[in-house]
Amino acid sequence: MENLRLSFRGNSFERVFRDEKTQKDIVYEGVSFWKDVSLRFYQNKGALIGFVLITIIIALAFIGPYMNSHTYKSIKTEHMNLPPRIPVIEKLGILDGEIGGVNVYKEKGLHDVYYWFGTDNLGRDIWTRVWVGTQVSLYIALLAVIIDMLIGMSYGLLSGYIGGKVDIFMQRFIEILSGIPNLVVVTLFVMVLNPGILSISLALVITGWIGMSRVVRSQVLKLKELDFILASRTLGSSTLDIIRKDLFPNIFGQVIIMSMFSIPSSIFYESFLAFIGLGLQPPMASLGVLINDGYKSILIYPHIIMFPVIVLAILMLSFNLLADGLRDALDPKMKEH
Repeated sequence: MENLRLSFRGNSFERVFRDEKTQKDIVYEGVSFWKDVSLRFYQNKGALIGFVLITIIIALAFIGPYMNSHTYKSIKTEHMNLPPRIPVIEKLGILDGEIGGVNVYKEKGLHDVYYWFGTDNLGRDIWTRVWVGTQVSLYIALLAVIIDMLIGMSYGLLSGYIGGKVDIFMQRFIEILSGIPNLVVVTLFVMVLNPGILSISLALVITGWIGMSRVVRSQVLKLKELDFILASRTLGSSTLDIIRKDLFPNIFGQVIIMSMFSIPSSIFYESFLAFIGLGLQPPMASLGVLINDGYKSILIYPHIIMFPVIVLAILMLSFNLLADGLRDALDPKMKEH
């Protein structure tokens, strides 16, 4: 075989990268876990919308009742069933106090009277009652989170990590509790106590944490068999230290997500109980009480039920959007590479 002689000239080789910028190594700045979570959360428009709406509703819940001179229980029979009327906006032809083309305010000689959400069949201001009722819903939301964090998470951590007969006993106890319908639990409390927020709170304390405990237990059963738990146990860490330093940080994201998803169901639970008469009783106000009062005259005076339903729907939708955004932000599998 003849030897092939190769000769190279000055232009035989061509640079692949002609731009000097492309030849430099790219160094990515290190980002902490929580900073990465916040960045992904802010990129979720739905979660941001939910967060903004929740902030607005919370602000109105505590400021709204003091924006006029009416209280949630003040009765004025001469102002019964007045439709919504808002200054300035009434000039646009909406929320102007008219029903069927007739201005009810002018007919009753109430020229300088304004009820932003109208009044109910006893002349009570719906605006004030809606935001006082929203305070009850927010209390239920806060209570649901506290119950999930304190009872549900602790119960699931202990049951899953200790295991054995203790786990079997604890899970059988949960099965007994979950076999009792929530409505029966509330009814029993109503028979002993008066219908109200205390009965609902006690019912949530008894059964509201079961779902959280099962999720936490399943996560702990998966994590406690991993190598880093074995290493901590080998180094002499106590059970409490392993739970606090190793297990809890790894399930914290899942706990937050579950807590956020439990809030809408708890708010609806309170509203449902109030609607069927097992919750707060008039003249106390909650969104369920207002809906119960309004549906009786929905065809004649739809404004009585319209505003409580809108606030309840926005509140539940906002918490669902926020929970969905937190799930995407805290779950590493959802991260875009």
